[in-house]
Amino acid sequence: MASEAASLGLQVNWQKTKAQALDCREDMPLTIKVQGHDVIVVEEFVYLGSLIHSTTRSTCDISRRSAITCAAMQSLENQIWRSSLTISAKLKFYNTCILPIFLYGSDCLAIPKTDARKIDAYDQWCLRMLLGIKWYQFVPNNDVRRLTKQPKLTAIIQSR
Repeated sequence: MASEAASLGLQVNWQKTKAQALDCREDMPLTIKVQGHDVIVVEEFVYLGSLIHSTTRSTCDISRRSAITCAAMQSLENQIWRSSLTISAKLKFYNTCILPIFLYGSDCLAIPKTDARKIDAYDQWCLRMLLGIKWYQFVPNNDVRRLTKQPKLTAIIQSR
């Protein structure tokens, strides 16, 4: 690895270099030796915005994306979602500024049914916030979809 980097005029930064074993076991060492340097073995890391976990499942990445998008939604609650903007303007803002946070790199996700249900429930939460529907109000999910004319988030991911 170091010789390949050197041929390109680069040097390996051994303090930043990490290794990951996919589908690892409990007896996995905490560090490995590479060219005389200790390299830490990690269970997960973020690469190009996606959380790569040693289990090779997407659940951790989906949870992380949901949390980041949720924070973005909540930070705009008073300025956008509770404002007098039209539903159409709020949906345009949601589709251009909020959804890309969740969807970035999602075309690489393998989504099991349990995660698909979580994604769609999260999407419903976002749309309800956008419409100003409170948790104690009974509004069926189909009515929320009809009002917003938004496809399910899992359908958007699958179409990518």
